[in-house]
Amino acid sequence: MKKLVLILACIAMSMSGIFAQNTCKMNVATFNLRLDTPSDSLNSWSHRKEMVKSLIRFHDFDIFGTQEGFKHQLDGILELGNYAYTGAGRDDGKDAGEHSAVFYKVNRFELLDSGNFWYSETPAVPSKGWDATCCNRICSWGKFREKKSGREFYFFNSHFDHQGKVARHNSSLLLLAKIKEIAGNLPVFCTGDFNATPDDDPIQVIYKDGKLRDSYQIAKEPPYGTLGTFNNFDLHSPCSERIDYIWVTDGIVVKKYGVLNEQQYGRFPSDHFPVMVKVSF
Repeated sequence: MKKLVLILACIAMSMSGIFAQNTCKMNVATFNLRLDTPSDSLNSWSHRKEMVKSLIRFHDFDIFGTQEGFKHQLDGILELGNYAYTGAGRDDGKDAGEHSAVFYKVNRFELLDSGNFWYSETPAVPSKGWDATCCNRICSWGKFREKKSGREFYFFNSHFDHQGKVARHNSSLLLLAKIKEIAGNLPVFCTGDFNATPDDDPIQVIYKDGKLRDSYQIAKEPPYGTLGTFNNFDLHSPCSERIDYIWVTDGIVVKKYGVLNEQQYGRFPSDHFPVMVKVSF
């Protein structure tokens, strides 16, 4: 009897070890970098780049989506080492214009597949959609394998239009359709600047669909930081509007959620705060 108990205990320990090895834990983030424009004066990219890099380094982002970054801004983040990114410029599908890039640690993740689509009636080519008048809007995605656990997952990163109400509504519908088409039943992370608060139509569309879950709502611990994610480079901003999101599918456990309200000597890394979650799946 004692031998049987000992054998069962050994099997249980072995199975526990296997389960632990196959569980992936990582820090996932979304970060609107604010485009590099001279009109920002002391808030232009050259004055913020090192702050952005140090924030990413200190909080140890494993994989994260960025919005508004031009190619030279993304190259600046690559100076950290150990990161690569996938994603194309929204203007030509190559390097021109702002990107919705997905950065990942090359020592942790293998990029298995990737692609882009535009939020428009012609998503396969660079284009404006519906009532959007400002600019092309793009979603970049990647399929990844975490090397240690072998777990595979998809990561979608977006920047919705800031003016077109029809464009934002249809962007949510297109995003959901593309996730279901591309990712199937694999775990999905979906990040971005959605230019909409939780009560607004584009977010309600996502809530009602049920495929994606709002990490803010399902985190195991109380959220950290301000409710809002947009500061407008204003130290006195009420930071009440939550427009940057990290969505996950069922099976992904969100342990912690935080809006990283960081500034140095009265200067912010961006006009948006990055949002980070600690997850396991």
